[in-house]
Amino acid sequence: MLDLNKMNFLYKIFFILLLNTTPLLADEASDWLKQQIDTILDAYKNTSISKVDRFNLIEDTINKNFAGKGIGKFVVGKAYSSAPKKTQEEYILLFKKHLALNIASIMQGYSNQEYKLINSKYDEKNKVSLIDMEIKSDTNKIKVTWRVKKHKDRFFVIDFIVADISLIQTKRSEFNSMLKKVDGNLSELNDVLRAQNESSYSIIIN
Repeated sequence: MLDLNKMNFLYKIFFILLLNTTPLLADEASDWLKQQIDTILDAYKNTSISKVDRFNLIEDTINKNFAGKGIGKFVVGKAYSSAPKKTQEEYILLFKKHLALNIASIMQGYSNQEYKLINSKYDEKNKVSLIDMEIKSDTNKIKVTWRVKKHKDRFFVIDFIVADISLIQTKRSEFNSMLKKVDGNLSELNDVLRAQNESSYSIIIN
């Protein structure tokens, strides 16, 4: 029978292993996320590139690293599954552009604020890394929580949360309102989204 000291020792070993294994994915995801954020921020710091080239770089980064198709399908729900394949494919392209334009628009206000990743943990149940980022300005601090998932040896951003407001849930509410105006017709939503994208792009590059 194990004595109390040996039991305590085994418990310590167990908790050390527990603490040192599950955060590994979160730490790996944090390193990956920092690289992607720095790529976007560097584009805004680089005053020698045109606004068009800057947006193209940001769009490419977003398309590669955000789960755009999954997010896009989620926010329109049944309207996606009931639409023809060609309409679905067109919608995904338009939604990815919409997402990139949204983030580029947010980043236009960037003025060399400092940021740091302050915490990361791995949600074993949902297989998602939760990474907290703090953005500092002269007057306040903003906390952003990124949700990052690994799929086929690659990381993807599946959501981010600012002031308890989720990007995905916000987009779902926004797109539900848009769908109501077109009677749930994804093809007509594509027309609306295309016009929105063209207008947003014009503002960003001019």
